[in-house]
Amino acid sequence: RYQYPKPAYQTVSLPKKPKLVPALPKSLGKLNCIRTALPVIETLHRIIELTEVPNSWESVLEEHDLCYLTVVERYGKNGGVGYSLLQNFGLKSGAVASSVGHDAHNIIIAGTNEADMTLALEEIKRSQGAVVVVKEGNVIAKVELPIAGLLSDKRATVVAKESTILKKAWTEMGCTLPYMGFNLLPLSVIPEIRLTDKGLVTVPEMELLPLFEA
Repeated sequence: RYQYPKPAYQTVSLPKKPKLVPALPKSLGKLNCIRTALPVIETLHRIIELTEVPNSWESVLEEHDLCYLTVVERYGKNGGVGYSLLQNFGLKSGAVASSVGHDAHNIIIAGTNEADMTLALEEIKRSQGAVVVVKEGNVIAKVELPIAGLLSDKRATVVAKESTILKKAWTEMGCTLPYMGFNLLPLSVIPEIRLTDKGLVTVPEMELLPLFEA
């Protein structure tokens, strides 16, 4: 059996306690959001006009069928964190996360609250790579990917069982986008809009957009 070098098991180096939800807008303006467009892998750029200054993110998420979407740079190079909001994903509670956010393979997290998102991130760091489902403060499904944050070192039969449990939990959380498609949300070559650790990127224009514009 091939033995991967030790550095291959040490690819998740995160900033200390990164903030995983964006700052709440303090004025009227618009939100640049990502909307899934199933069954295709393209996404749609949706603009949500704020007609009043929000008191909390929760009201905005509920009204517009949104959840948080965050990308965290995981190689310890710049500590970049990108923020967006994801529409039509179906997640109503908890969080899902993956260390396979193509193509840079940064960590991508979707969630309805920062506590569960943080737990998912911590679990990925502990495993040095994983796809994780968290609900109400508990990790309910996980496939560990400790080799470069991309591969499992377990036997195929074990990974198959873990993947079956993960798929079931993923679906039961309401997620409409399969986790393989979820991993494509940071891939900034697929139209119309993607999220990277640098922020939102429009495709093919390759322009950076802020989440909130006053």
